[in-house]
Amino acid sequence: MGLTYKTSKKESLKDMFNIEASESQHVISLAGNPNTGKSTVFNSLTGLHQHTGNWPGKTVVNARGEFQYKNNDYILVDLPGTYSLFASSVEELVARDFICFGNPEACIVVTDATCLERNLNLVFQIMELTDKVILCVNLIDEAKRKNIIIDKQGLEKHLGIPVVLTAARNGTGLEELKNIVHEVSFDKYKYSNMKIRYEDEIEKLISEVEPIIKETIPNMNSRWLALRIIDGDLSITNSLKEYLGDETVENTNSKVKNLNLNIDREIIRESITHETYRLAKELTNKCIKSDSSKWKRDEKIDDIITSKVFGIPLMLLLLGLVFWLTVEGANIPSQMLANLLFGFEEKLTQWFIAMNAPQWLHGILVLGMYRTLAWVVSVMLPPMAIFFPLFTLLEDLGYLPRIAFNLDHLFKKACAHGKQCLTMCMGFGCNAAGVIGCRIIDSPRERIIAIITNNFVPCNGRFPTLIAISTVFFAMISEKKFLSILPSLSVTLIVIIGIGVTLLVSFILSKTLLKGVPSTFTLELPPYRKPQIGRVIYTSLIDRTIFVLSRAVLVAVPAGALTWILGNIYIGNLSIIAYVANLLDPLAKAIGLDGFILMAFILGLPANEIVLPILLMSYLSTGSMIEFESLESLTEVLRNNGWTYLTALNTMLFSLLHWPCSTTLWTIKKETGSWKWTAFSFALPTIIAFGVCFLTTNLFKLFGLLF
Repeated sequence: MGLTYKTSKKESLKDMFNIEASESQHVISLAGNPNTGKSTVFNSLTGLHQHTGNWPGKTVVNARGEFQYKNNDYILVDLPGTYSLFASSVEELVARDFICFGNPEACIVVTDATCLERNLNLVFQIMELTDKVILCVNLIDEAKRKNIIIDKQGLEKHLGIPVVLTAARNGTGLEELKNIVHEVSFDKYKYSNMKIRYEDEIEKLISEVEPIIKETIPNMNSRWLALRIIDGDLSITNSLKEYLGDETVENTNSKVKNLNLNIDREIIRESITHETYRLAKELTNKCIKSDSSKWKRDEKIDDIITSKVFGIPLMLLLLGLVFWLTVEGANIPSQMLANLLFGFEEKLTQWFIAMNAPQWLHGILVLGMYRTLAWVVSVMLPPMAIFFPLFTLLEDLGYLPRIAFNLDHLFKKACAHGKQCLTMCMGFGCNAAGVIGCRIIDSPRERIIAIITNNFVPCNGRFPTLIAISTVFFAMISEKKFLSILPSLSVTLIVIIGIGVTLLVSFILSKTLLKGVPSTFTLELPPYRKPQIGRVIYTSLIDRTIFVLSRAVLVAVPAGALTWILGNIYIGNLSIIAYVANLLDPLAKAIGLDGFILMAFILGLPANEIVLPILLMSYLSTGSMIEFESLESLTEVLRNNGWTYLTALNTMLFSLLHWPCSTTLWTIKKETGSWKWTAFSFALPTIIAFGVCFLTTNLFKLFGLLF
């Protein structure tokens, strides 16, 4: 069992782990390897009754949820995904300490039915730490598809713990899991836990150390703690001091030293690990049957998708296809929305005229706020409504981890942590989320590198802008039909440039400011799964499209009003907005932009989504007002304001590389705890954005002179 406290359950959990639990609530921990569907089990059990936070003193997120069963309340604590409890990472430390000191009434260990042997190592470790373990063998639908048969009764008999077979994605086995949790919480299940016996030398050492543990720390699992002392796990000493106090730990260590044990800790750890893996293989041979002659679809697909020859080309081809579908598919819906929304603008104008409303009020509300709203919806909604479902579909299929796998060796060559490819992929959704995701990197040095460079991949807020510019400019000015593929190629190229800059900057930082040897990690590929259409639609349209659009609207509409005001208050013969743009114009022209574009990026600091609406409002407040009958009209606005191929390219490059949005900057400050690194994370991409655009501008001029 874990540690038993003299204080009440509510007090001990709340004080140590920020888990608020009343006396009537039962606290259950949820552990497991990554990619076993643990989060799906958690979400299925707790539904909407969830909240997240940080473990005390750790930059690791925890998720807690609640569910009811038979009129009893349960708190489910989702521990970080981990392969071991030897505490070589922050995630392993957090998982071990909660099971050991957090007093959960039971621990559910989620495993993957398709690779149970590999997952059993963690199961055995947790069984040594606590008596009340529930084995949840998840993804049995995948196992069935691969013709893998699991002997549930055999597993229960050999392990002596309850075993539940689940497929959390479709709800299979979850009621049985709740029932087992209920029985364990009320001591109705009779455990007969299997005890792992090690070689004689280790057992002899345990027999000498264990009596001391029983004497000095009577409420601790004496055998497990004796093993940790023998195999030299120093992190457990720090945790014991934190939760029990220095005096108790020093007393224990002093008595253990007096034994004068002859211990080769490396051999001990290797022997313990060897025995657990031997038992795992033996158990799977007895309780799992599979047809080796059956065609292994996933392996054959991965042989192509993750190969050195085809992996990256296929990734780029698929990415280009997604962008092509987005660009081509967004044209007609954008045109229809523009006609509808800007047609309603005429009605609004007529109402204001009929009410004899002041011209300034019409300007702020209609030409400023409503026109910006219409632009945000008509230009951004259709691309997002296509791109995000396609992106979520690839995520649900299990393809995104393959992208990380394909890029892993490139990050190693860049002297960065392999997990950085995962946090970079998170950044495609949101750079702030990608920064938070950098917590999975144990090394502080490599975590800082990942945080600083996460901004170089386009996020949700920048993708619609990139797609919109490529669509309305490159496509509309391309008269030849075969050039209709140019917009999707341009966005794909921008993404490749972002990945390249990420690798290059990571390498430079690793060799200069943040020197060090890159760490290693295990990247486990989940099985390919049939997409859940309901989840894809909900996640892509509600969690992503509506979230990004609503954020853009909330920020852009007031910004539209402010932009109209600045465009209609004059200093001499120039409006404020034109005055500021003129001041910025020389600098902007040097990097292939103009003052209005640079000003739009500055005003767009709160959210990348509003850069394009602010730019258009700036142009229209100082130029002629036009009705937006189609996307061609937007192209005409840009061309009338001097846009060329170079302007569009540099705007896209600047959008990709410039400073992070305010949300990301604030997240960087919270994650690093340093204004220095936050300022550096702002300054570095800004310098790179100006430098790259300056280079492309001068190369373009040189090319023009030569040819």
